[in-house]
Amino acid sequence: MRVTKLGGSGCLVSVLALGTAGLGNLLGEVYDADARGAVDAAWEVGVRYFDTAPHYGLGLSERRLGEALRGRPRDAYSVSTKVGRVLEPAPQPYGDDLAEGFAVPATHRRRWDFSADGVLRSIEDSLGRLGLDRVDVVYLHDPDDHGEQALREAYPALERLRAQGVVRAIGAGMNQAAMLARFVRDTDVDAVLCAGRYSLLDRRAAEELLPEAAARGKSVVVGGVFNSGLLADPRPGATFDYTAAPPGLLDRALRLKAVCERHGVPLRAAALAFPLRHPAVASVLVGARSAAEVRDAAALFARPVPDALWEELGG
Repeated sequence: MRVTKLGGSGCLVSVLALGTAGLGNLLGEVYDADARGAVDAAWEVGVRYFDTAPHYGLGLSERRLGEALRGRPRDAYSVSTKVGRVLEPAPQPYGDDLAEGFAVPATHRRRWDFSADGVLRSIEDSLGRLGLDRVDVVYLHDPDDHGEQALREAYPALERLRAQGVVRAIGAGMNQAAMLARFVRDTDVDAVLCAGRYSLLDRRAAEELLPEAAARGKSVVVGGVFNSGLLADPRPGATFDYTAAPPGLLDRALRLKAVCERHGVPLRAAALAFPLRHPAVASVLVGARSAAEVRDAAALFARPVPDALWEELGG
């Protein structure tokens, strides 16, 4: 599988990456064997970039990813994790973490922390859960309501870690494009992770973020290409950004599906291929909960998409 660099860093990522929120039991339990199988299958199809975060299952995603990568050549893959939420032990009896979307016991609680000390503690804790001596990429995670502290304290801490060679690339990961454009414009990030805002249905990242990144030699990693389900299977009850899709959006998705079918291309294949048509996009992040889902995504990713389809879709 083709690899590319993140911005001006030496960090290499595969153009198809595995997102591991699902391995943290997002929206339902995943068995250990299935989680391991998903990472193994990703490796088999050529994926060499894996994204995780402490937020995903209160550290479960990081632990499972680290266990699955153990024994593989460390220089052969890149791992990104995130800072901004520090995990602290919770008192017993434990409840559950379903309010945050993860089917795990609430053994810890999250505390927002974009201080320099919080960044260092978060990375140290992540390395312990991953069982690695380094991570390749660190993103500021969802600093929407903490923008000033993230820019004033957390970002300079990441810059120092990069200068020291502790991490190879730094950036921010969010479900919006506007603040990511600010990071690209006002800091020296290598890459940003934009979830859900550059898809066949939602192209807001194309307004400012992607042009800014392209002009400055920065990379964009795109996640959420299915918009949490609507572009995977548009039907009544399908979700967009984890809530029920409104009728107008469902109609748009069904029209996209019809166009794709006329050209003999599955909608999911077009959704996966679309972001990489922009020169600023380095990698497409797809989540999976099993080996079968990984292999399915890889097969769709490999499907050729005719230019005539992009012309009709205006992309």
